[in-house]
Amino acid sequence: MHWDFANPYIERITVSENDIDEMGHTNNASYVVWCEHCAWAHSRRLGLGMDDYRRLNRGVAIQRAEYEYLLPSFAGEPLEIATWLVHCDGRLRLERRFQIRHAETAQTLLRGHWVLIGINLTTGKPARFPPEFVAVYGSAVISK
Repeated sequence: MHWDFANPYIERITVSENDIDEMGHTNNASYVVWCEHCAWAHSRRLGLGMDDYRRLNRGVAIQRAEYEYLLPSFAGEPLEIATWLVHCDGRLRLERRFQIRHAETAQTLLRGHWVLIGINLTTGKPARFPPEFVAVYGSAVISK
């Protein structure tokens, strides 16, 4: 009935008919998209959006993503997508966790984990984080 970590950044959504697959529940791909939207919203809230990435010619890209699907959701259900930054090495690597819960029952439907690396936007190759990334993302890392 609680969040996996304290002080999550939370986005709220309602499952739409477009999210439902032929099995009658939310398609797994919708959860992935919701996590991505939540991560971007969290990054913007922290002060780093796509305009900042372009200005710095740096970004972060998912190197590895893991999702544990625990329970289904259905059209019309309210969900809460939570995210936390759990690691920033100050050079190249960032880790983010996700938890999606049903807003009314507080049951966890999904847990996710991303490992992200810094990239040069021009070349797409790995690149060290600029100081602005270290300051913003590093200060937002939670203690587990």
